Parts: sequence; structure tokens; C-alpha cells
Amino acid sequence: MKTNDINLNYEASVANRGNWARLKRVMKQAQDGGKLTLGFLGGSITQGCLASRPELCYAHRVYEWWCKTFPNAEITYVNAGIGATDSQFGCARADSDLLVRKPDFIILEFSVNDASTPHYMETYEGLVRKIVGSEGHPAVLLVHNVCYDNGASAQLIHSRIGRYYELPSVSMQSSIYPELLAGRLENRSITPDDLHPNDYGHELVASVISNFLERVLTDADNEEQESAFPKTPMTRNAYERSVRYRNDNCNPVLKGFEIDSEPQNGITDIFKKGWTAALNGASITFEVEGSCIGVQYRKTMQLPAPVAELILDGDEDHPFRLDANFDETWGDKLVLDTVLDHGEERKHTAIIRLTETHENDKLPFYLVAVIASGADQ
Repeated sequence: MKTNDINLNYEASVANRGNWARLKRVMKQAQDGGKLTLGFLGGSITQGCLASRPELCYAHRVYEWWCKTFPNAEITYVNAGIGATDSQFGCARADSDLLVRKPDFIILEFSVNDASTPHYMETYEGLVRKIVGSEGHPAVLLVHNVCYDNGASAQLIHSRIGRYYELPSVSMQSSIYPELLAGRLENRSITPDDLHPNDYGHELVASVISNFLERVLTDADNEEQESAFPKTPMTRNAYERSVRYRNDNCNPVLKGFEIDSEPQNGITDIFKKGWTAALNGASITFEVEGSCIGVQYRKTMQLPAPVAELILDGDEDHPFRLDANFDETWGDKLVLDTVLDHGEERKHTAIIRLTETHENDKLPFYLVAVIASGADQ
């Protein structure tokens, strides 16, 4: 089956028209044969999980649309998708994984990774503000994917942010998913697990995006004034200013933990630049500043695995449990646990200590990073 075998409602796919001035500017740059960089930031769907080849994922297909549409332009493709990650992590990694490449056009895709909660509305806004307000003023398109078994998506809260910042957005919840409900499309023809698209599913997602881009291109000759960037955020917006502490930018106190000095092979090589420990009682101590603190560590399906605790500001009576045992079978997971959310804005001490190890542990405890966020970051 091919995209033209099914009549998607492309009109309904537009969740928000938004302001097209930045996008028209980038298209004019491409028409003039200029250089431009396309960036994609999201989770496993953006990374291309379950596409049979990287070039068949939706992101690369959209890149191909730009190359075909503007053959005289010099276009660079940057895929910054990392599976099983959310917009909270996106705030901490957007600079190093994407914005350092100075993209002209960016697609954000986190609607099946974020939950539909006030917390993720805040982290998503922080990410949007960081990107829209970045140097070069890139054009941004929000992409809302969907779970194909139940229609779940964080589109509702993400759309509120999109409308506030006048960002265009497209939705699979209102374009592809209705075809499943109507019986005109079978789940297994587009996804093996009701979440990740197969090659055909990626083709459909790319068609929704490219159809929208075609609409903008058709209207490109009509001048549009860029909307003003809102100075006041919708949420408390503590996560826009996030710092990710790894072993290449900080020096915590180590007692039994060791630095992982293995080189990192790309951003999807996620268990790197951290610290490991295997002995009960081993500890690592950080001093970070902010009002929100998160900790990233590895959950492994290779059982049994160690268990650690995080003691924040000396509060031994309320430790945060960091259990590295993972009860799924699809692979090891990079976990991000929030241990302080809108606490006092100041310096905090975080001690991570192993409390449970086993003689037959397959892997050591792997601490990937501590992330601090807040007004002064």
C-alpha cells in the first residue's frame, strides 16, 4: 500500500496554522540556492525506530521533500531523536544535540513521549522557548504523533503552547488515526506495536508534514509579519534553563564510583559520560543550583541489577529510590526521575548511594547525569 492509496484528511491534520513568516523565509532561502540545516528533535519515532532503514523514517523523508523541492539548495540533515526520552530531557540537551548546528528549520515531536500533565506542559514550553528564541530564529513546526490503539497523545497540552507562540502544528491524531477508527486502515499495516510506525507508517506521517509544507510554499509569495515572541511564559517555566551535569563538565565527589571514560558514539549512545559503581555503599556527591533537579540512570533488563538512593540536602528520612531493575524486554532504558520540582531556588546537595547489590549482578549501576533547572541556570 502507498500513501496515494488512502485519502487522508490533510485539512484536518492542521492542528494550528500558526505564523508562517519564519518558514516562508527559510523556503525563500532554499529557492535562492542557499545553505540551510533541517533539525529534528524528538523521541523514538523521530529517531526512526522500526523503520527498516534510517532513510525511510519520517524525518529523512521530510528532508528528501526539501531536497526534491529545492534542488539548488545545499541542505544539511540533523536527526536529534533519542528513543524513550521526553521534552524535559529535551530542554537539557537541545543546545548540545541540535542548536549547536544552527538549524534553520526544526521539527519538534514529543506528543507520545510526554504525558498530558501540567509538568509536561511546562517542560514542553521550556523547550519551545529555548528553540524559538535561539540565535538565528529558526522556523519551527510542531508534530503531534499518537498511540494508534487508543488515540493517546499529549497534543492537547502541546497545542496550547503552540497556539500561544503562534507555531504551526500538524496532528496524526486527526489525520491518520481516524482512518483506523473508520476501518479504512489496519493498525498492523502501519505499526507493529501501536506506537512506532513501520515504513508505511513513517511514509504517512511524512506525507502529513510535506502536505503542510506544500501549503506554505503555495502561499510563499504572500508576505507575512513575524509574530512577537511572548516575554511572559504560560507556565512557571523553570525548565527552559536546564544544565545537564556529566563527567565532562563537573567534578562530583566520588567514593566508590568511577568515571566512564569510553568515548560516546553519537547522541543515541546514551550510556556514556557518566559514572559506574558496583559495591554496596559506594557514593557520589553533587552540588548543583536551581529549583528543579532530575537524575538520569540506566534501568537494565539484565537482572538482577543494583539499587541506589538519592539523598537531597541531607534528608535521610526521605530518600529517592533509584532501582536499576527494568521489567521490560525491549532494551535498557535511560530513566529521568524528577527529585525536586519547584523547590527553593538555591544550591542543593545530592548524594547518590548504592544500597542494594547482588553477587550475580550483570551490570554495575550506571549514573548518566544530574540535571538542574531553574531561573538562574
